[in-house]
Amino acid sequence: MIASIKGILEEKTPPYVLIDVAGVGYEIQLPMNCFYQLPDLGEPVRLLTHFIVREDAQLLYGFHDHASRSLFRELIKVNGIGPKVALAILSGLSCAQFVAAVNQEDLSSLVKVPGIGKKTAERLLVEMKDRLKNWNMELPQTPISDSLSAHGDLPLQPSIDPKEEAVAALESLGYKTNQADKLVKQVWKNGMSSEELIREALKAAL
Repeated sequence: MIASIKGILEEKTPPYVLIDVAGVGYEIQLPMNCFYQLPDLGEPVRLLTHFIVREDAQLLYGFHDHASRSLFRELIKVNGIGPKVALAILSGLSCAQFVAAVNQEDLSSLVKVPGIGKKTAERLLVEMKDRLKNWNMELPQTPISDSLSAHGDLPLQPSIDPKEEAVAALESLGYKTNQADKLVKQVWKNGMSSEELIREALKAAL
């Protein structure tokens, strides 16, 4: 089990990052709520990770705090919720917001997440309510390393069009191309970075 990664942040292409660890590059997928906490390219970074081995791939998922990783692990235990949908949930809702949605049986917030229909949302509410009984919201919510930035408006590679990158990121989280394009156009303002666009588009979607 790979529990954490510490190295130099070389690439940011949401929801993926590439971290160089002693010459070995690790590609890691992050929920957008964690992606916003990343430092500038070329800076050191440490992420908690969850490692999944499949027949056709070995996948690493990264998180900037224990709460996000713990909730991700609980989500993928639910029947019908895979890593992709779990990332989409954590991209649109903070841990506290998701716990509140479950406790309040807020079905409407969950069905807006791509990949979650009414039946899956209902199953989520039932299964997660039991699993979250002892959920400790005092788990660290802040970055696990001082090298992580507290700002979410850091620029990505300037050569990439922010609108195109935002659409691609939303597609990777499960949104259809026309949905992603519509959301990006809805929130677009001149000068917005990719991360700002993604964040605002996710807010508009939920």
